[in-house]
Amino acid sequence: MRALTIEPGTKDSLAVTEVPVPEPADDELLVTGLAIGVCGTDRELNGGLYGWAPPGEDLLVIGHESLGRVEAAPEGSGFAVGDLIAGVVRRPDPVPCPACAHGEFDMCRNGEYTERGIKELNGFGSEQWVVKQDFAIRLDPALGRTGVLMEPTSVVAKAWDEVFTVGGRAFFDPTSVVIVGGGTIGLLAALLGGQRGLEVHVVNSSQKPNKEKLVTDLGGHFHVGDLPQILAEVRPDIVIDTTGDSGTLADILESVIPYQVVCLLGMHDPQDPTGLDLATIGKQIVLDNVAIVGSVNANVRHWQQAAEALAAADGQWLSSLITRTVPLTRALEAFDHERGDIKVVIDLQA
Repeated sequence: MRALTIEPGTKDSLAVTEVPVPEPADDELLVTGLAIGVCGTDRELNGGLYGWAPPGEDLLVIGHESLGRVEAAPEGSGFAVGDLIAGVVRRPDPVPCPACAHGEFDMCRNGEYTERGIKELNGFGSEQWVVKQDFAIRLDPALGRTGVLMEPTSVVAKAWDEVFTVGGRAFFDPTSVVIVGGGTIGLLAALLGGQRGLEVHVVNSSQKPNKEKLVTDLGGHFHVGDLPQILAEVRPDIVIDTTGDSGTLADILESVIPYQVVCLLGMHDPQDPTGLDLATIGKQIVLDNVAIVGSVNANVRHWQQAAEALAAADGQWLSSLITRTVPLTRALEAFDHERGDIKVVIDLQA
């Protein structure tokens, strides 16, 4: 069967390769791969920046944003042939660390976790794949191809969970959020913020009519311009950064207000120093009881929350996030950025 592979550590090694058809174990589902989403992680994998093949192998099947249909399921698994599913990405480390031992593998403390399509486990970028039943998430069949948005939505669901857990250390009744960055993660964060009843503001680095429409269709507000000014005017209870940009982070930290929760979701390559007065900023964070939390990956419960959020969303709105679909035979095209791209998807059956 065909699969999308890289040779970890080798730049531009992405290829469609023939690999063996998987044989499911007794606790695994056999799945027909329908689609995978492409994100910055996949581009960095192809850039040779990181990635680890399964032990004893040279190639890694990539694809961690999955969508598939069950072809065979163990009796008593709770899954049936034809179910639309996504596969959870991370697996607990084998030691395990205290977090993994308690099922919190998204909080692994020793770094020995594994991840489908990224670290020591083949991903979902193949015509068929297998997944342990405990790491499979059933989707509302009405989602269809938009179910490929599950993985980024799970990341966002965890971020919101973290925000409310941290905020809930005392009285917490937020009414507004500023989300910095209008990519897939930022827009999905806006979706889930709106579902929580918050006034949503999305700040993007440039004017993008398609993104502005997506935000306003949610009842939110789309901004382009001076982030410190926007933060000062809105005075949000919550700030979610999806950019990881050092200048943006500086603006956020210099604009904190009392009892604000700041969630950092974005990651960026190293940049020039910003010259922040960290002592003064730290003093303000202390005096204002500001909480800053970093969030990455997701646990099974967050994937389940993501499935519920997508099922409750407007189908046409979700479809608008997927701006381009590329057949597996031309998978390389999905790694090139085109004007207007939000989420690019690879059709594994084309």
